[in-house]
Amino acid sequence: MNNIVTMKWLLARLYEPDLVIVDCRFALGKPESGRASYEESHIPRAVYLDLEKDLSSPITEHGGRHPLPDLDHLAQRLGQSGIQSSSRVVIYDDQGGAMASRLWWLLKYTGHEQAYVLDEGFTAWKNASYPVTDEQPVVIPVTYGIHLKPDKLVRVDEVRKASQQGSQTLIDSREPRRYAGLEEPIDTKAGHIPGAVNYFWKGVLDDSGHWKDAEAIREHFSDIPQDAEIIVYCGSGVTACPNVLALEEAGYGNVKLYAGSWSDWISYEENPVATGDESLD
Repeated sequence: MNNIVTMKWLLARLYEPDLVIVDCRFALGKPESGRASYEESHIPRAVYLDLEKDLSSPITEHGGRHPLPDLDHLAQRLGQSGIQSSSRVVIYDDQGGAMASRLWWLLKYTGHEQAYVLDEGFTAWKNASYPVTDEQPVVIPVTYGIHLKPDKLVRVDEVRKASQQGSQTLIDSREPRRYAGLEEPIDTKAGHIPGAVNYFWKGVLDDSGHWKDAEAIREHFSDIPQDAEIIVYCGSGVTACPNVLALEEAGYGNVKLYAGSWSDWISYEENPVATGDESLD
């Protein structure tokens, strides 16, 4: 797999000098718990990056609940973490890959090719009796150069057009009940962007929490043509990223993230809201 590495793969390369390991554990609603967990125990040599402090900007009127980070700030934090153009970056979390995939996407968006998500996550690593530590690594700061790939991102205007014209496939990555508008525990409006189809992001994982292989992912998304232009969103642009990663694994070549996602969409009063279920024609 191009974007996923196994625990055994990482264990065998744990101390290779060009490898940077990043811990992205984070719990929504408990913003300090991820760093606390990291300080208690983490994979040796791992640095910590925080979803809200490092991988997002402060919330404003538009942009959603986890706006994309300021690129200068992101480059500074990546450089402080020891990431440069030659680095192989392996990212893990304990949330099924959702937080790790956010950093994976940001690295790809800023032109870094060698970015990988660790299959399973920290608890599985620890339960396998692989090494853990509470020691903070000594990191030599480097320069992270940004080579932006703007075709990986869409903003609200393009999403409006896709919704109105059906020109692109809109994928909603949230739980089915949130997509259908039956419940909304976080945002101020319930429902989905008109025209969107629902593929809950956890559908790219198997029953044991492993990422599905490329063939199984293709089966999962089999109603969507391989040459489709795809826009993926979720509540705030975080759990859409595992779907983006999975679609790329499965060979879909035109996949974009609506980073503001549902929480940005509903920040514009004029944007319509759909409820119920919509299937592909």
